[in-house]
Amino acid sequence: MASHTVAGPETASAATVVADAGVVADAAAVARLRAERRRALRKTVLRSLGNAGITIVVLLLLWQAVVSLTGISPYIAKGPLDVWEFLFTSPNAEANRAQLFPLVGQTLVDSSLGFVVGMIVAIVLAVAFSLSKAVEAGVMPLVLLLRTIPLVSIAPVIILMTGRGTTASVAVIGTIVVLFPALANVLFGLSRASRQSLDVVHVFGGGRFTALRKVNLPGALPSIFAAARVSVPGAVTGALLAEWLSTGAGIGGSILKFNAQAQFAQLWSSIALITLITLLLYNLVQIVENIVLTRMGMTPGAR
Repeated sequence: MASHTVAGPETASAATVVADAGVVADAAAVARLRAERRRALRKTVLRSLGNAGITIVVLLLLWQAVVSLTGISPYIAKGPLDVWEFLFTSPNAEANRAQLFPLVGQTLVDSSLGFVVGMIVAIVLAVAFSLSKAVEAGVMPLVLLLRTIPLVSIAPVIILMTGRGTTASVAVIGTIVVLFPALANVLFGLSRASRQSLDVVHVFGGGRFTALRKVNLPGALPSIFAAARVSVPGAVTGALLAEWLSTGAGIGGSILKFNAQAQFAQLWSSIALITLITLLLYNLVQIVENIVLTRMGMTPGAR
């Protein structure tokens, strides 16, 4: 006669204790992982802020050294203290800010347009090149052509096609400046996907597009952020060039006016503002990169 073992209260209690211990251990592991991620995130953000501060200090010191040691007339050359006085402590500081800040705002708008369009085009082209070698063979020579020809020489053609002073001319010029370095970075990131991960996708019946969506693109995030960081100063350069050649607005359109009218304080202040904002935007992208990669469990590259 078969014997049956009936679980008594003691056995049930033991199982409950074991289950509760497992839950507590899992919760402790999750809490420990979250704490480690918070520490890593805090460390990377502080490092980015420290790098930004060091860069600004070195830039200010070099600027002051060039102004002080080259013997340029103080009437023409303005140092950091001169710009600070012009913008914040002189009797006309409020009027000076009212003159320059709208110009800086317009340049930032134009830079954002070139940055966004350029990054979107770069990512779309990189994905298309990864999916089809025929598309890459047909489009890449055009991209290289735009890279090798000086933009100033083809800007009149761009302006003729898009119209002088139009938003389209700003977008096209900014996109050309941003496109090639961003495209190169994104392509590099897409090509570094783990072969084992791609094999797993194919084993479970996934096609090339599925592998690209689930493996290549997530793995390329560090390269996409690197492309964004490189594209920030490029977008500002493209905006200044578009304003100079096409719209006549913003900092790019006003620099020549300041120089022609011997308004050197305005000239140096506008250049200082746009340079400072570019550095801050570059480091802002780096901070966002560190936050995103840390939350995804990726270790940001040491810089």
